[in-house]
Amino acid sequence: MSLSLYYQWKHFDEDEDRPEKPRKFGVTEMRSPQYTLMNQNLLQDIFESMGQFVDGLKFSGGSHSLMPKSFIKEVINKAHQHDVYVSTGEWAEHLIRNGPSAFKEYVEDCKQVGFDTIELNVGSLEIPEETLLRYVRIIKDVGLKAKPQFAVKVNKSDIPTGRDRAFGAYIPPAPRSTEFVEDVDLLIRRAERCLEAGADMIMIDADDVCQHADSVRADIIAKVIGRLGLEKTMFEAANARTSEWFVRQYGSKVNLFVDHSQVIDLECLRGRNLGKNHASVLGSSYSLF
Repeated sequence: MSLSLYYQWKHFDEDEDRPEKPRKFGVTEMRSPQYTLMNQNLLQDIFESMGQFVDGLKFSGGSHSLMPKSFIKEVINKAHQHDVYVSTGEWAEHLIRNGPSAFKEYVEDCKQVGFDTIELNVGSLEIPEETLLRYVRIIKDVGLKAKPQFAVKVNKSDIPTGRDRAFGAYIPPAPRSTEFVEDVDLLIRRAERCLEAGADMIMIDADDVCQHADSVRADIIAKVIGRLGLEKTMFEAANARTSEWFVRQYGSKVNLFVDHSQVIDLECLRGRNLGKNHASVLGSSYSLF
């Protein structure tokens, strides 16, 4: 039975909210429940109850490397039955040390198992830019999607405290907490080259950018979205408050990577204006039916 019969408040309209799956924007990628025992019954419950709202499943932290291939295939098949794509997460960086052919073998193996997307953690790979672009092309050549992941490291002293959140006017105190600040413009240029090489989306890691809602680097996020566009960027939302910040700032069409426990709360945020300072969407005064 269609979930639309249960979620009468939800309208997947491209102008008002976002379209039905497969979606190019307003994508919700879900972290696999790796910190608890990931079993097929749990995933099946999630897909059957929330599959309409889940676009992707990501095996985070290299968790798939510890699982039998037969189990991974079963999980992937269950996801595909609900039109959910499956991503490897950031694991390629642990394999390239085995030699120049190891990455291509890894991509072929991911294809054989059934993965749809291969994520490349650019910071951990520590490879020249041309090699990164070659990896993107290798992924695309076998028919999979490529998603490079970038992280921005900033000085903690650059984050204003209290209510003063105007980063452009904010003057960091001296001495600064560290000497190293990553060049955001350089990051964006590298991301643009990845997209030109065929990458399907750019993932922005939460660390130092949007780990906590009260210290979100709105200036960095605005610059990334302004240059790359909403459709080509996905942000890691570490918690419900961060998800709320993104939806309030950029609407329901922003692409977010969230924990599996946050899927319904995020969908409620995408579809309704629930007011400020709610402890939980499902605990608010709004009725879902």
